[in-house]
Amino acid sequence: MHPAYSVIVFTCASGAGYGLLAWLGLNAMTSGGATRPADIAVGGFGLAFLLITIGLLSSTAHLGRPERAWRAFSQWRTSWLSREGVMAVVTYLAGGLLALDWLFGEPASSLLFRLLGLLTVVCALATIWCTGMIYASLKTIRAWNHKLVAPIYVVLALMTGRLLLNALLASLTGHISIRAVWLMLLLLVASWLAKAFYWSQIDEARRTHTIGDATGLGAKGRVRPLDPPHTQANFVMREMGFEVARKHAEKLRPLASVLLFIVPAIATSMLPLAGSSTTALLTIAAVLSAAVGVAVERWLFFAEAEHVAMLYYGREAA
Repeated sequence: MHPAYSVIVFTCASGAGYGLLAWLGLNAMTSGGATRPADIAVGGFGLAFLLITIGLLSSTAHLGRPERAWRAFSQWRTSWLSREGVMAVVTYLAGGLLALDWLFGEPASSLLFRLLGLLTVVCALATIWCTGMIYASLKTIRAWNHKLVAPIYVVLALMTGRLLLNALLASLTGHISIRAVWLMLLLLVASWLAKAFYWSQIDEARRTHTIGDATGLGAKGRVRPLDPPHTQANFVMREMGFEVARKHAEKLRPLASVLLFIVPAIATSMLPLAGSSTTALLTIAAVLSAAVGVAVERWLFFAEAEHVAMLYYGREAA
């Protein structure tokens, strides 16, 4: 599949934003309103909503008629794309109410604060899950129609969102707790293992779709097209026929792993020994490295996908 940069920006930016929003909601659930630092609320919710908005707006650039994007909301019963749109709106409302209560609510109203935190966590995670299921539900693309696609979207969102929260806390307070360090390392290891297992799964999976299956002539023997369907390149060939060379993928996968997992893990493991200024620099470095790494990972996610439509254009299996 052709890697659309607008969709890469959408999935990376909104994923990190929803991940950050989920961690802020979890903080509200566990704190119960006892302490509500205004600077954390302004910085955290402001950054989360900014990333989510940038991501959602960039996704419309991939549409042929962006002004009709509102129609996607009507198919929520059957479409994961519509469900994502509905959940995105609900998450804005839940997160916005939590932010307002965080800034202006009374600390005594801890029950409402906890409930809004729980609602924000559920809505943010549900939106990320819907994003992953947009791709996981497509049976025409073997690499996407995999049980790990949606969970990986969730764990990467939580991981990048936590990196952002750590950078925010370090910038404002100059300190990251040991508990937060261990949590971050656990998230990095879990997401790395999940992604590595997914890559091994799609590499080892059999290409079961053939041109014989597509035409219904497979029972009559080996099938091949006599002539190409088109005499020149068309939309299907440009969008669904993109293919990354194996040698390039073999280089980009380790690069994505280093930038997305290893560099942030090294920076995070150094935090207990760092001073206040160094702590902020380390967390910011981890965020920047992960931002580039997740962009490379997402580019590969699209570039390595093989659509069954290309069986009609000479590809033997998909």
